[in-house]
Amino acid sequence: MTGTDRGTRRVERPAAAEDVQVTAERQQAARALLRSPLLRADGPGADDLRLVRRHRVELARMFADGLGYRLVVEPGAARLFKAGLGRDATRPLVRKSGKAFTPRGYALLCLTLAALTRGKNQLLVDELVAQVRSAAVDAGLDVDLDAIADRRALHAALAALVELGVLHERDGDLEHWAEQRTASLLDVRRDRLALLVAAPLAGVEDPDELLDVAALPSAAGGARVAVRRRLVESPVLSTDELTDEQAEWWRRGRNREREWFRDRLGLDVELRAEGAVAVDPEGELTDVEFPGAGSARRLALLVLEGLADRLRAGAREAAAEERVWRRAGPELVAAVSSEVLTTWGAGFKREYRDDAAAALAAARSVLVAAGLVRLDPDGAWLVHAAGARYAVRASITEGSGGQPSLFAEEAP
Repeated sequence: MTGTDRGTRRVERPAAAEDVQVTAERQQAARALLRSPLLRADGPGADDLRLVRRHRVELARMFADGLGYRLVVEPGAARLFKAGLGRDATRPLVRKSGKAFTPRGYALLCLTLAALTRGKNQLLVDELVAQVRSAAVDAGLDVDLDAIADRRALHAALAALVELGVLHERDGDLEHWAEQRTASLLDVRRDRLALLVAAPLAGVEDPDELLDVAALPSAAGGARVAVRRRLVESPVLSTDELTDEQAEWWRRGRNREREWFRDRLGLDVELRAEGAVAVDPEGELTDVEFPGAGSARRLALLVLEGLADRLRAGAREAAAEERVWRRAGPELVAAVSSEVLTTWGAGFKREYRDDAAAALAAARSVLVAAGLVRLDPDGAWLVHAAGARYAVRASITEGSGGQPSLFAEEAP
């Protein structure tokens, strides 16, 4: 404790305690940026933005050196320019309804951004529609905003920009504009508009090239950055998907990488013979929850467990390159699905009890979205080795109102 001229006393915080707090704050800020790459002072991430601003120098260096990502921090917002996995279509922009954006929706979103760059800071939605029409003509695209399909796609684009804080509805009823053509007065945040586009568009010929340009910073880090991005963006790392250079780097540095992910991002990396799995103990850093709640997800979990159990023995005897993805033929998939529905059918909704094909299709969609299953043209499933990690112990217990509950407790 040190005295001051006014007789007050101040407690000196030990350096070790300060280091622990600083590390925790940087980790929280980094996780917030991975979860929401655009943080705003007037949005739900305001507290996280304050941490990002406090540690912006260290965070910018960590993201640049560790993942090849660029971080821009401004007074009212922070933007992490994530290149992701390049030409990967498994994480689309999602509408409020939960449906993925269609190519038409993406096109109208880009046209809206183009229109906003040359518009006013405040405009009516009808004025913006006129500018979108003009941008479509300039781009040589056939857009009919009098047709309900294109109006709905444009409305999805406007709703996404409102969610991102680029647009703010000052007055009106934008929610019902597509069907009822209601009026709405919009404010445009140009500072945030400038933060949306992840790569320079000049000279880019097509969407694939834009993705390649956005991913260019990874070239500086080579194998290190490429492998880390895989674990951050898609937490199952399969060594069979790595180049020779990446596989060699992973073999030499995988134990060290566990420390990097734990210290910087709070992720536990489980090493496996087939690669690795990045696990978040807090359950926050994911946009696709598995298994989660609902009949489709629980059915998917039980089918996956049944397949993994039957494929496990063969995997032990298979060559190393054949262990990552194990083939389950259509007959085996059908048999396991039938067994699950027979045993646990009372716990699923009536639609799945009455239509086994629909039930299996729903489970398949969940597993494909989670990256645990791939489909062969002949109807076979390729089951990833990580699927064996989700073994469950299921039992029927009495739920509310005396109805059977599928699980005695939540799945792992």
